Amino acid sequence: MIRLTAFLGNPGKEYRDTRHNAGFLLADYLYPSASWQLKFHSAYTESGGMRIIKPMTMMNLSGTALSEAASFYKLKAEEILVVHDDLELPFGTAKLQRGGGLQGHNGLRSIKERLGSGDFMRLRIGIGRPRHGDVRLYVTSPFTKEEKEMLPMLFGKIEKMLADPEKETSISIS
Repeated sequence: MIRLTAFLGNPGKEYRDTRHNAGFLLADYLYPSASWQLKFHSAYTESGGMRIIKPMTMMNLSGTALSEAASFYKLKAEEILVVHDDLELPFGTAKLQRGGGLQGHNGLRSIKERLGSGDFMRLRIGIGRPRHGDVRLYVTSPFTKEEKEMLPMLFGKIEKMLADPEKETSISIS
């Protein structure tokens, strides 16, 4: 049973609408009227008994915030859902899974190191991979106008998937 959901992103206005902030953007979509407070190096709220955080560390240090919350609530890795962007999935797709490879995602690496386990649930939000150029610049660049227009449809499908994860573990808007 999931007792903590961590939506990953980077704090700061300059990162607000970037691909790396897909987790933060989904949290804002799912909890538009949430009352966030600072706790565990995170923006923290609760909804329907679920503890929710958006780490306010940089993405690569997400494990700091997540491990503080997990330690405080005495949670095992299996009780945590981490929502993050994923280069390996095409834009417009999402996949829910337990564990899996880190695929160079430094936020996930930080979480695995700090929790001592990679056995947490993951919601991978596809952002696609750049055809050429620097991956770091790509993930911290804004979504295109077309992609921004498609995000509400993607997030709506993700919301339905999360409501019944036994029924569906991957979605696509194409």
